[in-house]
Parts: sequence; structure tokens; C-alpha cells
Amino acid sequence: MTQRKRVAVVAGVGPGIGAALARRFSEAGYAVAMLARNPDTLDAVEREIDGACGYPCDVGSADSVAHAFAAIGTDLGKVEVLLYNAGSGVFGDVESITPEQFEASWRVNAYGALLCAREVIPAMKAAAGGSIIFTGATASRRGVPRTAAFAPAKAAQRSLAESMARSLWPSGIHVSLIIVDGAVDLARTRQAMPEKPDSFFVKPSAVAEIAFQLTCQDRSAWSFEVEARPFAEHW
Repeated sequence: MTQRKRVAVVAGVGPGIGAALARRFSEAGYAVAMLARNPDTLDAVEREIDGACGYPCDVGSADSVAHAFAAIGTDLGKVEVLLYNAGSGVFGDVESITPEQFEASWRVNAYGALLCAREVIPAMKAAAGGSIIFTGATASRRGVPRTAAFAPAKAAQRSLAESMARSLWPSGIHVSLIIVDGAVDLARTRQAMPEKPDSFFVKPSAVAEIAFQLTCQDRSAWSFEVEARPFAEHW
């Protein structure tokens, strides 16, 4: 009888951190389920990564999330690692954003995190183990003029993650948060900031490595919040 692989879900897959997370956990021998709204994005990453399967999903929709996780359970089995990387990049001050943009940012960053976590918690509790890791941002700690929608959404995500950690750690479920403090190295960020040196950017693969190492931590010394920033960053 062939033993099933361990299952990791990456919610929010694109060309940056999401794809890097999928690649790192696939390399570690996991069956990786990838969630994204755009099927074309999923197809592109799926072709690049052996052992990764795409599932179209709108994390802001309870029905869409339930459907995706039901399919993952049927196809791959119980989820041992949830990597919540979905994020909304709505930027503007309080006068320029719309109420709809504010709500959409909250839905992707916080509400979707709740929906996905609730899909995996029961099986993790039954197994007395598992990992739930959020990709956070410095914006969760402070609001600046351009983050009137983004900062409150990331703050809600961080508070949810902390509440979950305090609630679920005693059940053996390691909930943690990676605070990404810097510009992620993507084609579009390089194009927008062509004068910046390599040392300015956060490598997606480096963030993915942090996430993987979080799943390997000994229970006697778990981390909740880990910061990831370039060595040359002024902070």
C-alpha cells in the first residue's frame, strides 16, 4: 500500500512568496495544494513545481474555501501545514480609498485567514499536531498615510494569529507569523525601483525557508512572530 505524502496548503499563490512556499515544501516531500483566484496563475506555477496541485479559490468566500478544502481532502488527505500567504495590496490614504476597498482588503487578509484556518484545525487537533503560518507585514504594527486599508487588515490578521496561537498551541498546533519588512524581490518591484541594489529586496525563497524551519521547531521552543528583513534595511 502506497503511503500518502504529508499535505501542505499554500493559500495565495503568485510569482513571489506563494510560489516559493510551494516550491520549498514540495522539495521537502510534501504534496502541495495551491489556492489562488486566477486559474492561469495556478497553471503557471503548477507547471514549474513537481508535486504541486492548483485549486481555484476566492479566500474571501466561505463557499469557495469550503469547496477547495473538500477537494484537497479527497485528492490529497488531511492538511498538516497551512501557509496563509493571501494578501491584498490596496494602497491609499483614508480620503482616497473606498469603503469597498477597505472591506476587500480585510476579507483577503483577515476573513480569509479565519476561513482557511477553520478548515484545517479539527484534523490538526485530532492529530495533536500541525502548523499554521501567516505571511504578515510591518503594516500590522503601524499605519502610515498610504496604508489606510492595508494596515487595519494586516493588524486584524496579526491579532487573529496571536489569538489562535494562544488557543491552539496547547493542542499541539504551532501557529506563527512571519513579519515581512521590506520590498519583496519581484519583477514588478524591480521595475518600479530600478535604482535599488540587490541588498534592498527580500528574496521569496528566504521567506519560504523561514516558514519551513518554523514547521521543524522543537515544541519546547516554538516561535510565534519572526521578522524577515534585508540585512541592509534601516529599522
